[in-house]
Formats: sequence, structure tokens, C-alpha cells
Amino acid sequence: MGRRDWTVDEVKLAYYLYCQLPFGRLHGRNPEIIDLAKLIDRTPSAVAMKLVNLASLDNTITSTGRSGLKNASRIDRQVWDEFKQNWEQLTEDAILQRTRLQQARGQAQPPSDLPDPIQAESNVITERDTADYSANNRLVSVLQREKQSFFRRTVLSSYRERCCMSGLAEPKLLIASHIIPWSEDPNNRLNPANGLCLSAIHDRAFDQHLISLDENFRIVVSEKLKRRRDEAFMQTAFLQLEGKPITLPERFAPHHQFLARHREVMLGA
Repeated sequence: MGRRDWTVDEVKLAYYLYCQLPFGRLHGRNPEIIDLAKLIDRTPSAVAMKLVNLASLDNTITSTGRSGLKNASRIDRQVWDEFKQNWEQLTEDAILQRTRLQQARGQAQPPSDLPDPIQAESNVITERDTADYSANNRLVSVLQREKQSFFRRTVLSSYRERCCMSGLAEPKLLIASHIIPWSEDPNNRLNPANGLCLSAIHDRAFDQHLISLDENFRIVVSEKLKRRRDEAFMQTAFLQLEGKPITLPERFAPHHQFLARHREVMLGA
């Protein structure tokens, strides 16, 4: 493979993968990096290098002393900025581009890392959501699954696959919880800064505005739960967490504006 410049579409695919991998797995031995390299006719080391170049643009990575390779190109910066401005469109672009490449090479599309049923129930997509798409029903269904998979993998990866409140580390009990619900803010449905990695019970409580976070990422428990302080389980699962900071993610820290909206609903309930 001769050396050639990266295209915008290739960088989109690289960033799409970058978001879903922990920083420590950005190396050429990673099977997902190897798969992408085959798909775009590049070496695994070249793809890994591109991902680390992208990491140099990530303030949450560089602020910890991990600097990346500092060779980010103009196209790298362009794609980085475009993703942050429109997560929905850029994620869809990457999914469709990957599908086209797989079809051109006669590859079967791998199954999505689909959420467990509890996750699917948490992020119900309504008929109104489906109507947002003009493609045929099958494509809409595939895109929905892939987008949910992207959001889940990105959020869980950022939080090192641990509930940010309880520390629970069983993936089957973890949910990529939306701060602003999926149906209420289409522009930020796939924005990982609109996500928290929570256990199933903490996700449910957060979704029902029984718990929230303050401006310093400390857990706030609603008065409704506090009135049940005599219950042992309530003490263990919720009340003892009050005022404690969550474990912040490696990347994509929850956006203060999203948390403020969530907190306002809880306090106004």
C-alpha cells in the first residue's frame, strides 16, 4: 500500500471508531482497527496513528498529559469540528460509508453491538422518530440500531464500562443513559456529552428525575426519595450517594447545560 492522503470519508470512519474505543486500545493490534484498515486499504498501524492524531485534538485527553501524536491534519480538524456540531448527520455518514465499502468488498455487515432489552426499553424510538428518515424501512431500522449502538459504545467506553454513580462494572447491567431524553432533543441524541453510564436502577431513577447532578457533578437526590430514608435499600442505593461526585469519563464529560435542564425538571417536580 503506497502512502496517500486521507480523504474526508476515511477520517469520518476513523473518528467514528475513535469515539467508541478507550484511549488505551488505540493500537494496531486491536481487531476493530485491523478491520477498518482492511476496509479502507490501509495498514493497521496507519489507522492507529490516525486515531492517536485525532486524540491530540481531544482536550479531555491532552489535559491528562496524554498528548497524542500532534500531527492532526486540516481534514482531521474539519471532521472533528463537524462531528461536534452535528453528531446525528456525521454518525449517519460514517455508518452509510462503512456499509457501502463492505458491500463493494462483498462483506456481510457485522451485527451491531445492540443494547440489551433493558437498554432498548429505556431508549424507545417512536413512530414520530421513524418519520424523520426518508429512506426505506429497512435502512431506517439499520440506521437506528447502529446509531444507538454508537451512542452506547461511546458512552460506556468513555466511562470505562462502569456506572459513574455506583461503580458497577457488569456490562449487561449498564445503560448509556440520555441526560436530555432521545425524543426531546434530536440534535443531541448521539452527542456523548448528553450521556451518562449508569446501572439499570440508577438510569431509571435518573430518567424519572428522582436523582440528578449539580453543577460540580455531585449527585442530588430528590425529596421524594429522601422521604423513604427508613428503607434500607433506599439508603444503600441512593441516599448514601447524595453529595458524592460521579466518576467522570475519560472523554465527553456531561455538558453542564444538559445537566442544568435535567436538574430544573427534578427540582420543579
